[in-house]
Amino acid sequence: MPSEARQIKLPLTADVIAQLRAGDSVGLSGAVYTARDAAHQRLISALEAGQQLPIDLDGSVIYYCGPTPAPPGRVIGAAGPTTSSRMDPFAPRLYAAGVQATIGKGQRALQVRQACREYGSLYLIAIGGAGALLSSFITQAEVVAYAELGPEAIRKLTVAEFPVLVGYDIHGGSIFPGDEDLD
Repeated sequence: MPSEARQIKLPLTADVIAQLRAGDSVGLSGAVYTARDAAHQRLISALEAGQQLPIDLDGSVIYYCGPTPAPPGRVIGAAGPTTSSRMDPFAPRLYAAGVQATIGKGQRALQVRQACREYGSLYLIAIGGAGALLSSFITQAEVVAYAELGPEAIRKLTVAEFPVLVGYDIHGGSIFPGDEDLD
């Protein structure tokens, strides 16, 4: 991680989120939840049914990741990001429910950028193809919901200086070429 990266202790605060701009390099330390397609579908179904969720979304960071099994002596296997656009149908509802940031790879739909701005949330980018390297920033991992989903179960990860870039900020900024300015 470059030395100019801003080191941030989770949970995120509104003040920190407001200071971050698309393209900023950040190192996250604290708790992050993994969730992919199947877990997102279950979370949305529970929200729509008014059921209690298995995790507290308020102030949370969700990493679009389905890690591989941990090899001997490691807390987790490869833990690279999933293509984020697969979660686009779910993201605005989860931001509205209190998710402060999502981590993934790739460009998102316009409604996700608009939701980041509306709900004061961030979209963060992790390096695709670097799952083995990214796992070295994870110090603890435990399944906390939907264990029957295997790699797609929700895990609570403890990360230390986990390297990400701000992809979308709350000001309408984007790092992706071709994205229109939201101002």
